Amino acid sequence: MVNEKNDELALDCLLLAGQIMMESGAETYRVEDTMLRMARSQNLDAQSYVTPTGIILSLGKQQKTKIISISSRITDLHKIAKVNNVSRKLTLKIITLDEAYDELRMIQKTNYFLPIWLQILMAAVSSACFLILFKGTWFDMPAAFIAGGTGYLALLAIQHLTKVKFFSEFFASFVIALVAFSTVKLGYGNEIDKIIISGVMPLVPGVLITNAVRDMMAGHLTAGIAKGTEAFLTAFAIGTGVAVVVAFY
Repeated sequence: MVNEKNDELALDCLLLAGQIMMESGAETYRVEDTMLRMARSQNLDAQSYVTPTGIILSLGKQQKTKIISISSRITDLHKIAKVNNVSRKLTLKIITLDEAYDELRMIQKTNYFLPIWLQILMAAVSSACFLILFKGTWFDMPAAFIAGGTGYLALLAIQHLTKVKFFSEFFASFVIALVAFSTVKLGYGNEIDKIIISGVMPLVPGVLITNAVRDMMAGHLTAGIAKGTEAFLTAFAIGTGVAVVVAFY
């Protein structure tokens, strides 16, 4: 009975660690490696199969197997680092399995994101900086600042209303292009292409593309292709939103 309880706790703990990492945008091979390291620290011969939409974990041929689905994925590198820290402490015997599970549940419940107003401000500032990086003029910086901030605000607003990820990115890029065209037409901007490109940069799925390539290189072809497809659809949504405004103007 004690062994059954320990196995149940180990399954829940390992799956929770994997779930948090996948939902926070970690690479598939990193999730598998973390779960297996934690299992080995408890002298368990675990096997796992991780995809962007689900995790299958077994403690052995004669042991229990559990499946958990991954319904949402964002980029939260702080949570990934927190889970890695718990894994290291468990591997080094600094904490017990119970303590690790408690820490993971706390990590799952905690929101480490900055306040929404600060996220919008940073998106606006980064857009203005990207404008200079793309050799735009200083005169266009206010337009890029407004476009980037407004677009990111639209992204958060649509994400709050619907769970259709690509629709929010389409609408955000649509707003960015609309703001860019409006500022140029009113005389507050010159190079509309650089304003639009700078404004959409906070929306570009850079981490997703990187993870897709890294998973492919690590041999996780299914996960790599899935993440690459998701990145392609995100880029397509951004491009379509801009194209709609360009077509009407």
